[in-house]
Amino acid sequence: MLLAVANGYDDDNKARRRPVFGQMALPLLNRWTDSSALSLGILGVGNIGLVHLKSAVAMPDVEVVAAADAVPGNRDRAERAGVSRTYDDYATLLESEDLDAAVVALPPFLHAEAVERAAAAGVDVFVEKPLARSTEEADEMLETAREAGIAVGVDHTLRYQPDMAGVKAAYDEGGVGHVPYASITRLNDHPLGKPPADEAPPEWPMDPDAAGGGSLVELGVHCFDLLEWLFGDLEVQDASMGRTLETEAEDAATVLMAAPETGTTITLHCGTYQWEQLPEVNTRLRLEGVTGTISNQEHLPENFYAGAAKSALSNVGGRFTNDEPDVFGPTFYLQAHYDALADFCDAIREGERPPVDGADGRRTIELAETAYELAAESDGEAAEPETPEVTL
Repeated sequence: MLLAVANGYDDDNKARRRPVFGQMALPLLNRWTDSSALSLGILGVGNIGLVHLKSAVAMPDVEVVAAADAVPGNRDRAERAGVSRTYDDYATLLESEDLDAAVVALPPFLHAEAVERAAAAGVDVFVEKPLARSTEEADEMLETAREAGIAVGVDHTLRYQPDMAGVKAAYDEGGVGHVPYASITRLNDHPLGKPPADEAPPEWPMDPDAAGGGSLVELGVHCFDLLEWLFGDLEVQDASMGRTLETEAEDAATVLMAAPETGTTITLHCGTYQWEQLPEVNTRLRLEGVTGTISNQEHLPENFYAGAAKSALSNVGGRFTNDEPDVFGPTFYLQAHYDALADFCDAIREGERPPVDGADGRRTIELAETAYELAAESDGEAAEPETPEVTL
């Protein structure tokens, strides 16, 4: 358990720290006085939960003691991955196991309750994005964590990808000078997937009340985190939402922003309408400087396509042999999740604030809420045009 502090610190690969809402400065208590492994529980073993589970199993000084999932097949996968005890309910796991930390890889509508139960057990949490479905819900979660003295980390991973780290390094070196304009696009096929569908998708990703929103929450929050890591605080100026299918939530979002600290205008577009074709990189970032351009495409690992294609072929072949897919293939994407979780575990072990914490997670939701509000205002103005006055 970690007592969070409100003052910040700087790190080469971390976002600028934000004050934790509702938290007062408290002394750090480092419980890690020996070489014992950090005991970890995995709450939710769906797609991303399995990534976190296999990441943690591969980490030194981390022991995955238990996992919980309501789906029997997911519990079977956890056991095959090396977890000795599984539960069909995460609350029972938290009550039964002696944990140092837990990964919350549940649907967003369960995040608040899971954090509340972890706080009652004195267990630090690493929460899959989005942290919450609203800033109001995030504030309640962070207040609960503060009162219990537990740490909250959030799985925002774009900053951990080598191409994005390369962009930041090039930008910080100043080689392109002032950057008046930047753009980022992030696309995939969640949640319906590429046809034909093998099985019906879960219902919650299609429900904005359960998920917190549509594409902007699924993909855009990652982009917000990355952009503030690069340019500092953002101001959302305009936004629009779109639907290519008849769904309740948007599957396309475009946001116009400004970064006052750097004088940069930024456009963000994200969508879940494009059939994802790995190993193609579905996130593109460009910084247009006065002396040149920086692109994440220029900073891809040299062996990215060869390595990703090999992993993809191996995973496809595994469907016919019932082998588990390679959780680190394509490594470019999933290694970032490993690094993010490893950083969280290191921070807990050292008695420090997580490098991407609850305040960072809340901030991305705040930006998304502002975008939704502006988009709704624009839709209202378009739906109700002003009637011109006619004089005779």
